[in-house]
Amino acid sequence: MFRRILIANRGEIALRIIRAARELGVESVAVYSTADANAPYLEMADEAVCIGPPPSAKSYLDISRIISAAEVTDAEAIHPGYGFLSENAHFAEVCETCGIQFIGPPTSVIQSCGDKATAKKTARAAGVPVVPGSEGIVDSVEDAAVIAKEIGYPVIVKASAGGGGKGMRVASNEPSLRNAFSQARAEAAVSFANDEVYLEKYIENPRHIEIQILAGADGQTVHLGERDCSVQRRHQKLLEEAPSPALDPELRRKIGDAAVAYCEASGYRNAGTVEFLLDKHGDFYFMELNARIQVEHPVTECVTGIDLVQWQIKIAAGQNLDFTQDDVKIKGHAMEFRINAENPERGFCPTPGKIDHLVLPGGRGVRMDTHITAGYTIPQHYDSMIAKLIVHGKDRPEAFRIAKRALQELQIKGRGLANTSQLQRAILDNADFASGNFDTSFLEKFLHDHHA
Repeated sequence: MFRRILIANRGEIALRIIRAARELGVESVAVYSTADANAPYLEMADEAVCIGPPPSAKSYLDISRIISAAEVTDAEAIHPGYGFLSENAHFAEVCETCGIQFIGPPTSVIQSCGDKATAKKTARAAGVPVVPGSEGIVDSVEDAAVIAKEIGYPVIVKASAGGGGKGMRVASNEPSLRNAFSQARAEAAVSFANDEVYLEKYIENPRHIEIQILAGADGQTVHLGERDCSVQRRHQKLLEEAPSPALDPELRRKIGDAAVAYCEASGYRNAGTVEFLLDKHGDFYFMELNARIQVEHPVTECVTGIDLVQWQIKIAAGQNLDFTQDDVKIKGHAMEFRINAENPERGFCPTPGKIDHLVLPGGRGVRMDTHITAGYTIPQHYDSMIAKLIVHGKDRPEAFRIAKRALQELQIKGRGLANTSQLQRAILDNADFASGNFDTSFLEKFLHDHHA
């Protein structure tokens, strides 16, 4: 096991990793920008190092500064968390070159899984269903038009190096495809410094189902069930739950087996998430693999009792899984609510600022993953998520009751501050969501009706 690890991230995930490391007897080094200099969680790490000014490019995305921090603090490994450099193959390669263990999959796997066109080829070879589309990168809009005519409209243009909903455009005919193609490439170039795109059949109003996997150092791979992430706005998730109300035991087994097959075919190691689209006919299609810990990992931890972050560290240290697929049991129902410092009434505009009053919910079945405290100032430079409320009940109705009570208890107040908790309370009161009758179009329709 490692003696000391560095956490190349900030906020709630940095605190989550600090806690996991401490329970393993591993020391942690936190890095921070000057915008985060007064973050309370820094005191919980064994050491903290400033790596630069507020802009991410000069701090949390600056590989040389992070490596330097690891070297001066004698960190043996680096945990990237999610976002920032977590799926950056070059960063993983630099860690390896410097003799620092990257807590995640091998560099080659990050490269192959991160390139969506390559990932689809791997999925096909493993017998995993994929959405009809181009065999790889599409170089011209003329080629895109030919492919679109073959597979039928609507289609979606996607950035090959994409993520977070960036570099994606839907087209319903050839004229709109021409616009979508150029827009997706331009956005991809800005967001990822890579303008390559590919084309897929657009699956209308699907469920977004993802499978959590763990692959030990020896390659033994298991899945830990699914998460339903269909409540999302512009491809950004707002609420997740496990298990999905849309899956029966047979479909759950099939989609879980498909995720494992893909990971084994790609040579995956460590924790990862295989994402699928589930259509209204019960057919599922491989979408991508996220080669990192997910924001929503706590719901899987709640229903399985398995600490995913600890296993990330243990696998990176060379350990094999001490359980098999038959040992994984799903118990109860869990839901996660992303508490974002945004104003849903004003187009989800971010609301940074100082928290003057804070009450966090508690009690049976409630978990809060957050780094905020009363007096903390939410910086304007980073993602607006400031907390995650996770609830766990014996079944979905009980999870609902606990969630409603916990969301009602939550208070985050300050001048100009707003957050998404009120919206999430309204979602829980929606009949379609309560019945499990929803898909990725749910939130858009809900917001329209809510403001009508």
